[in-house]
Amino acid sequence: MTLNLESDTAKVTINELGAELSSFILKETCVEYIWQADSHFWGRHAPILFPFVGRLKNDKYLYKGKVYKMTQHGFARDMMFDVIEKDDSSAILELKSSQKTLEKYPFEFRLLIGYKLAKNELIISYDVSTLSDEMYFSIGGHPAFNVPLIKGTKMNDYYLQFAPLKSRTKIPLKGSYIDTSCKTLAQTNTPIQLKHELFKEDAQILETKGRNTFSILSDKHSRGVIVSYEEFPFVGFWSPNTVEAPFVCIEPWCGIADDTSSNGKIEDKIGINKLSKGDIFSRSYSINIQ
Repeated sequence: MTLNLESDTAKVTINELGAELSSFILKETCVEYIWQADSHFWGRHAPILFPFVGRLKNDKYLYKGKVYKMTQHGFARDMMFDVIEKDDSSAILELKSSQKTLEKYPFEFRLLIGYKLAKNELIISYDVSTLSDEMYFSIGGHPAFNVPLIKGTKMNDYYLQFAPLKSRTKIPLKGSYIDTSCKTLAQTNTPIQLKHELFKEDAQILETKGRNTFSILSDKHSRGVIVSYEEFPFVGFWSPNTVEAPFVCIEPWCGIADDTSSNGKIEDKIGINKLSKGDIFSRSYSINIQ
């Protein structure tokens, strides 16, 4: 099942499976900005990453002396959400813990994913709460944008624009895991041309603080995508490194893959968030199309 949202200038489609954004179209031009999940390259659009972002070391973690298994990016992206609110331009979808989730994630949770469309801007919100005495989790977005956007252009006609223009810390990947011992400074004080070679070692991961805006733009035309957020400590930029795929992801994360030196304990995991009973964790980011 899908949900349709509409403003005067744009249309959005959301899948109830995974609460996943699957389409964002500018009415004036009929341009589709969201990757359409061609499985030859990557069969998803914009999955929600919960209760973990990235891969756990050996696909498992330890909590109170018990080992649990979890695949990359968690289970939310493959579960049906319930629609609890819906009008012409907004929707809220809900996922709750169940016996099935408790077998691999021993926390009672409620996850709300909100979508609100106003003109050309879509705001995506996350609200996480728990009935457990404590809860450890990560959450993040993984939206994929068509690059190129316009017929007759190619990926290297586009560039990533950063705001504010300043250097940010880059965290390299070693296989599927981060290697915090080899952090460097990324030159995000200037635009970076998009090309497939940029992702030859998988995702580009940056630490971020405060308000950040990342845009995919081109000098060939006026169309582009702008992703903005506050209080997401990491961002990933990704396109497959095994095939030249026509999309690029901009991924705001509250969490990150395990470090190569991880001890496996969930409470010691880098970037993990902790909730106590009665607390609510809320974050949002926006996608603006032009």
